[in-house]
Amino acid sequence: MTMEKGTIDIKTENIFPIIKKFLYSDHEIFLRELISNAVDATQKLKTLASSGHFKGELGDLTIQVEVDKKNKTLTVRDRGIGMTADEVKKYINQIALSSAEEFVKKFKTKTEAEKNAIIGHFGLGFYSSFMVSEKVEIKTKTYKKGGATKAVRWECDGSPEFILEEIDKKDRGTEVILHIDDENKEFLEDYKIRELLNKYCKFLPVPIQFGWKTEEQPVEGEKDKDGKPKTKEVKVPDIINNTNPLWKVKPSEAKDEDYKEFYRELYPLSFEEPLFHIHLNVDYPFNLTGILYFPKVRRDYELQKNKIQLYCNQVFVTDSVEGIVPEFLTLLHGVIDSPDIPLNVSRSFLQNDQNVRKISGYITRKVAEKLAEIFKNDRKTFEEKWDDIKIFIEYGMISEPKFYEKAEKFALFKNTDGKYFTFEEYKKHIEKTQTDKDKKLIYLYATNVEEQYSYIEAAKERGYDVLLMDGVLDSHFINHLEQKFENAHFARVDSDTIDKLIKKEEETPSKLDDKQKEQLKAVFERNINKEQFKVEFENQSETDMPVTITQNEFMRRMKDMEAIGGGGMMMGAGNLPDMFDLVVNTNNPLIGKLLIEPDEKKQDQMVKQLYDLARLSKGLLKGKELSEFVKRSVNIIE
Repeated sequence: MTMEKGTIDIKTENIFPIIKKFLYSDHEIFLRELISNAVDATQKLKTLASSGHFKGELGDLTIQVEVDKKNKTLTVRDRGIGMTADEVKKYINQIALSSAEEFVKKFKTKTEAEKNAIIGHFGLGFYSSFMVSEKVEIKTKTYKKGGATKAVRWECDGSPEFILEEIDKKDRGTEVILHIDDENKEFLEDYKIRELLNKYCKFLPVPIQFGWKTEEQPVEGEKDKDGKPKTKEVKVPDIINNTNPLWKVKPSEAKDEDYKEFYRELYPLSFEEPLFHIHLNVDYPFNLTGILYFPKVRRDYELQKNKIQLYCNQVFVTDSVEGIVPEFLTLLHGVIDSPDIPLNVSRSFLQNDQNVRKISGYITRKVAEKLAEIFKNDRKTFEEKWDDIKIFIEYGMISEPKFYEKAEKFALFKNTDGKYFTFEEYKKHIEKTQTDKDKKLIYLYATNVEEQYSYIEAAKERGYDVLLMDGVLDSHFINHLEQKFENAHFARVDSDTIDKLIKKEEETPSKLDDKQKEQLKAVFERNINKEQFKVEFENQSETDMPVTITQNEFMRRMKDMEAIGGGGMMMGAGNLPDMFDLVVNTNNPLIGKLLIEPDEKKQDQMVKQLYDLARLSKGLLKGKELSEFVKRSVNIIE
């Protein structure tokens, strides 16, 4: 065969500028595409060998990646099936750019997200190499014995013209040699190529070598003075990938330590071991394998530190898995691999794809089943880990109706004494103590045991239980549960006095008449901040505090949700005022004494003291006012 020159089969000359600048939004993808092609060629040869169509020696199938900084080249070399001259013409010159005119037309009219889907349709993976190269060479020799088995060299400089000629090449397989252009010199740096190989090729099924490394190996038959085998440094290929990652192993063949070790391989900078793992393995009605981990989250910002990695046939695709994994499970860590999710697709395509919707539903079900299994088989361990995993479960119950249906059997409430209950268990627990005259079941809860201690104790003294709802999502979760629970209401333990929160059939009578209440109201209002506090009277027992501060449940919930981004629909963030009720206990002896105090100055001093004591217990007394309270307290003692 003599050297052949020709023109690539395209009818429009602006295809290469589009490839060079716009084929992929991220130019680094070229290395993933080239190595994926090399893996594909290697896997095809292995298939031919196993079926008897290839009877030669497979030998070492390692894919090699080499950087030659001096000559400004990057080479990807495989020992796969290779190509004949005719196959180069067919697969490189024609098929990849067939209908190029149509491609250009479609490409120009699409959004950035839609362009990726078009790329996959036109089979342009190999041509991503032109994004970073001024010239690309292919040297290839087919695996076939007899016939047109001469090795060939193809060259193209990014114009429609190409060169195809016969060359001497001893070994089968393909070399793709990229002559890196001046704009992309970073791809001639070893650290950059290693970074890309670790990102995209870490778990490919064929060994990938990038350079060499030294390791200590024993010297056969030689020992040191201590009787230990002597070792020497040996130069060995540096294989960058794990060809058989744990998600490809059958779950029955993997041990707990294997899952922990694989987590460390996925996230080498993570110092916390995961709480649980879920091994996904399904081949009908779609193919999906993977391992999901429930991470131990120490701080809110860690929630998105290590994301789920998506692979297609062990090729890394993305760690932005929204649209594939249900939103609440994007908080998990791990890996998902499915050949049914194409490499180059837009997010809008994923969200509308039938297979992807099935995958999303399957993952949700498997997570729910795994959690239910752990709860059933080892409730003690489940309870011990509840504080760490509840954010995932609550998020799922809020956002996914099907998950809620399964999770309500193992989701837990924790009370302020540290005891755990399922929803059904807790309902029966509080039904024993509550006789609310409105026939509603009241779920009392606290968000901070220290700050709300006196309110919690007041509830306990009357025989009522208090839940601890101190999680980042609990404000939203409470609202959601009120919609799900029949005839039930959640009330924070300091949102009103306990006798108002749980109304009894018999009300406690007041020792004060309406006229006396009006007199007292005037005294209180001249000594408090009327813009922030509203004076209310309530008939409590004599042993209850003389004055307490409560905050309306609805307004407080709005404040809580506003703080985590869920409020502010009617008002700007941070604009909701802090309004409180100053509740005066009409039956406390101090209030009666206050009423008959003839000295107005002493009366004002008593009110200020009671007002400040109530604010102090609520954490509302600060700065100058706190200092004045301390001085006044000392004077009263003296």
